[in-house]
Amino acid sequence: MEELDEKIKKINVNRRTFLKGAAIGLAGTALPLNKADASFWEAFFQKHFREMNEAEIKKVLSRLEKDYEDKYRKEIKVGNEKPMPGVLFGYGLDLSRCIGCRRCVYACVEENNQSLDPQIHWITVLRFKKGDKWVDLENSEKYYNPSQVPEKEYFYMPIQCQQCENPPCVRVCPTKATWKEPDGIVVIDYNWCIGCRYCMAACPYGARRFNWGEPGRPAEKINPKTHYLGNRPRYKGVVEKCTFCIQRTRNGRYPACVEACPVGARKFGNLLDPQSEIRYAIEHKRVFRLKEDLNTNPKFYYFFAYGK
Repeated sequence: MEELDEKIKKINVNRRTFLKGAAIGLAGTALPLNKADASFWEAFFQKHFREMNEAEIKKVLSRLEKDYEDKYRKEIKVGNEKPMPGVLFGYGLDLSRCIGCRRCVYACVEENNQSLDPQIHWITVLRFKKGDKWVDLENSEKYYNPSQVPEKEYFYMPIQCQQCENPPCVRVCPTKATWKEPDGIVVIDYNWCIGCRYCMAACPYGARRFNWGEPGRPAEKINPKTHYLGNRPRYKGVVEKCTFCIQRTRNGRYPACVEACPVGARKFGNLLDPQSEIRYAIEHKRVFRLKEDLNTNPKFYYFFAYGK
């Protein structure tokens, strides 16, 4: 596997460079077939995930598990749990409780195998001065570092993928590498992402991250329980984002950030279940969604359980 990694780095071949080469008639020079490895080319010419049958998906998952084991020297399971019928996931966040501690950020990093060097965070916690007339997401404070939180004169707003019902990121993807699943989760197939970053430009919430370098995460810190469309190890040159911890939620568990919150500010559940926590919050609290005027219809609801 190390030899294969060196070959890939040397020839710098991925879908993006291939398409660029093909566009100018240089596809032949972009693909040195005499140096190819079978596993590499299987991945390169892999069918779109939604076009594969169960046998083909199983073969892909087995290949990935073998590649990851060769690279990290440990067993890593790549699952493909399907959406549950009658489930549409939704998220709620109580801004009157959030203390800005960022434990949700760190739990997300650990659960979802995010790069440590360079750092990638799917969740960003913003700090705002109390009394401001409106929330300015673009010019907010992200890198606050007080000696203690919460701070009396501030409030905090965590931002992550809003799992839109009408996701603009999906519409602009030229390879259809990102789409919305029946349970409402917007996913990415890293093997089909070409790194054009159109989705990042289209997202009004700044919720997507790009791997400018090879994701750095040591083997001992890899979470071995992964999902193909979620927290499996990523590659240089692809986009990633929150998936509501798809590897957990499709197995009946809460997202890692929900479990990590020390003050119970985060709520999660099935929007179609009238008895769920999230439905109760929507029906009984002062809820709002970010940038509702854009008609993205986020499934992420902010609310105030009590005044601040």
